[in-house]
This record gives sequence, structure tokens and C-alpha cells, in this order.
Amino acid sequence: MAKAKTPAKVTRTETHSQAGGILLETRLTREQQLELFRWMVLNREFDNKISLLYRRGLVIGAAFSSLGQEATSCASTFAVEKDDIIAPMIRNAGSTLVKGLPPRDFLANYMYRINSPTGGRDGNTHMGDLRYGIIAPISMLGCSIALASGFVLAARMKGQERVALTWIGEGSTSTGEFHEDVNFAAVMKAPLVVIIENNQYAYSTPTSQQCAAERFSDKAIGYGIKHSVTIDGNDANAVYETSKDAVDRARAGQGTQLFEVLTFRRKGHAEHDPAKYVPKDVLEHWEKNDPLQRYGAYLKELGYIDDDGIHEMTAKIRADIEAAEEWVMQQPKPDPATVLQGVYADQRHPAHMDDEFLYDRKYR
Repeated sequence: MAKAKTPAKVTRTETHSQAGGILLETRLTREQQLELFRWMVLNREFDNKISLLYRRGLVIGAAFSSLGQEATSCASTFAVEKDDIIAPMIRNAGSTLVKGLPPRDFLANYMYRINSPTGGRDGNTHMGDLRYGIIAPISMLGCSIALASGFVLAARMKGQERVALTWIGEGSTSTGEFHEDVNFAAVMKAPLVVIIENNQYAYSTPTSQQCAAERFSDKAIGYGIKHSVTIDGNDANAVYETSKDAVDRARAGQGTQLFEVLTFRRKGHAEHDPAKYVPKDVLEHWEKNDPLQRYGAYLKELGYIDDDGIHEMTAKIRADIEAAEEWVMQQPKPDPATVLQGVYADQRHPAHMDDEFLYDRKYR
């Protein structure tokens, strides 16, 4: 296996903090930056809990970690509005949480409980909830771009100024699905933002073996997308500012937006993958570039929080997750006899018997 290509560098100037190298020029207030940091900590602690549950045999599906990518998921979603739509991938747990899905509902889905978003049908991350503006991840990578663009094009026909945000791995940008869907969205000027998560590996394939482009953001020009950039995906402020600019342009009628974030998947494709194909020095480089450590150091430099504050925040989040796990463990698993219920429109899905919004004609 060839060694992974050295990641492209993002130039830092005096506009970045001494601690963490975080972008200083941000429209986020002190309170908003602390809130964003809390979402990132929740993302990390939630993933840690899923990893433990998987090893205890309590998660029977695949378990996906976003370790090292929390800034990308949380900060980008922090830039959208309540009525906007997101179409996350399997590694965007932080995005789903920021958009409003309660952690216990997410946990219940992983642990196949009847009152989870999929009614215990999934045991994974393939779930969505339109009440929170979340379209479920799709295993066929790239398909979410078409769904997201279709959703906001329909919204535009209704006179709604809604924007969709979705993500794609750098490996999936080499697929025909990506090309066709981005091309369609760009031609139709769909109010869509596509973020290329360059986490250096497409499963076990390093970028150098699947694409010769120096920067994946360069692909945007082929679709007539003019504002594409490559940024530091482990800098939460940089991700937020770039995402907010892209969302604002899309909402203002400037069409589909696309940009690349440089980050790293610090675990394997899923918990079953030990990722032995990753060179030790590459892993060590990205461990030193941890987004939570960087943002925490930056917030401490500004005097917004101290070590005791971070410890207190983390302890509270862990306690909330433990309480969520306790609640989920008490919930029933689905009755196998209902496996076909909800497959056809004449019978409601058992997880949504009381969700009138799913059966109201304006959503169909």
C-alpha cells in the first residue's frame, strides 16, 4: 500500500490565534463560540459511547466514528438556519445533533429500539427526521446530493428560501453519481452547499491512488461554481465562516456552492476496521491537529473558558449521555411481526403512528 499523499497546506497568517491556530476573524460571539465548542464535545463523547456499546455487543449494526472531524460537522451545521435542510453522511453525527435530533433518539436508533427514528429497523446511522430538517444518510454515496437539491428546488417552487447542506467524501467525488448530481444542481441553480470532506482515505484507499487533483475544490470550476476554496477542516471558526458565506450565497440566489475541508478520519471506516493501512506518522500528525484540543486552546487564550470550565462541560455532557443510555436500555425492541408495517402507504410505520406531519399532504 502506497503511503498517503501529504495533505495540502492551508496558509495561516496573523489572522489566526497563537493557541490552536484558529481563525480570529469570525462573526461568532463569545456565547456562540462556547456553544459550538459544546456541540463538538458532545459529538466526541457521543461517538465514544457508541464505540463502547459496539464492543459490548449492544450495537449490532456498523458503528461509525467521526473522531477528528467534529469541527467539520458541527461548525458547518451551525451556519444553517432552523428551516434549512441537511443531508448528512455516516460520519456526520455532529451535524445531526446540532440540527436538533436528541442524543437519546440517535442512541435508540443505534440500539434498535422501537421508539427510534427508524423504529428499530436500522441499528445504524441511516436515519432522518424531517421535523428537524434531516434527510437520512444513504449508503450509495453521492445520492444525498440529488435528494438535497431536489428538496430545496421544490421549496423554491413554493416560494420558500430554504438552503440544503450536504457532505461528500473525497473518494466519492470520483464517482459518476457525484458528477451527475452536482452538475444537475449547478445547472438548476439549486440553493445547495456541498462540502467535500477530504479525510485522506476512501475506506483504505489514500487520495494519491484515486485522484490526481491537487485540491478537490478545483473540481468546482467544471460545474461553473465560482467560489470554491480549500480550508482547514479542523479549524471550527474557518469551517463556520466558509459555510456561512456559502449558505448566504445560496440563499441569495447565487446557485450551488462547493468547497473542500482538509481533515482526517482518525479511526477506520467503521469500528470493525482497525485501519492498519494508515502510516503511524500520518496518524500522529493528525492527532496533534485535534480539532477539540485546538478550539479549546483558542477559547482559553481568549479567556472565554478555562480548564475547569472544559472539565465541567465535558462531565455534564457525559452524564447526559449516560442518562440517555439508561433510558434507551429500558425501551422495547421492535416486534418481528411488524417488519412489513410502514412499507406501503396504507399502513403507518410503527415508529411514527402519532406523527401527523409525515402523513399531511403538504409533506407528500
